Amino acid sequence: MRTRTMSWMAVAATAALTLSACSSDDGDAAGSDEPADVSSSDFAEGSTMAELSDAGAITIGTKFDQPLFGLKGPDGTPVGFDVEIGKMLAAELGIGEDDIEWVETVSANREPFIQDGRVDIVVATYTINDERKEVVDFAGPYYEAGQALMVRADDSEITTPEDLAGKKVCSVDGSTPAGNIEENYPDAELVTFAAYTDCLDPLRNGQVDAVTTDNVILAGYVSESPDDFKIAGDQFTEEPYGIGMAKGDDDFRSWINDTLEASYDDGRWQAAWESTAGEVLDTPEPPAVDRY
Repeated sequence: MRTRTMSWMAVAATAALTLSACSSDDGDAAGSDEPADVSSSDFAEGSTMAELSDAGAITIGTKFDQPLFGLKGPDGTPVGFDVEIGKMLAAELGIGEDDIEWVETVSANREPFIQDGRVDIVVATYTINDERKEVVDFAGPYYEAGQALMVRADDSEITTPEDLAGKKVCSVDGSTPAGNIEENYPDAELVTFAAYTDCLDPLRNGQVDAVTTDNVILAGYVSESPDDFKIAGDQFTEEPYGIGMAKGDDDFRSWINDTLEASYDDGRWQAAWESTAGEVLDTPEPPAVDRY
């Protein structure tokens, strides 16, 4: 059953075009910044900020299959709220959009990519939790989501996670939602794939009964296929999204937290949301960062 499906590609392209249409006529997307007029000398010598600014480039891991947050566009470049957050951080280092390398990071490879230096940061619907904090560090959170369930549009049996007993529920390898189902709802039959898009056709076809992940991710899928899917009930966890980075880089973490807080105050965070996820969801209050 662990085979990838391709039917989502047309939908993904449509969603990406919709998000791309949020750009203004002069080419600047709402919520993204022009590169700041800075140089490596503006940062502490030897810091990650100085190194990235001096290099004039950054590698950012994000999702490529998450409508509203990180969805690969027709030109191969991802679009969404996570992407705008990544672009905002790069701009504060003096790095423009053309000098960002976007690397697809699925749930199972986010920590290895950070640890191996494959990416400089990960902005990928990445829930902060204690287990992950043992091997990587987080700035943020910059958004708080919550786990929810998505079912077929005509399904009235499943409204809470307790209703999953004896049902097949689909999620992603290495994800927080999958772990929550496995640990707290053992009577459900958990089916996992590499990406959430791999769960969509099995749900349509009745091979699984529900898909579970964060509410904002599911909202993106429902917005693209309202005749097929719906959200069942309310969210039942709290999932603070953070920016993953190498363990022990305290100066970099503090700098990102400072940048996030500044974006809350000057409206860049709100503009990034409204130009992406805000096309479907109300604008929330930004969460307080956790300077652990």
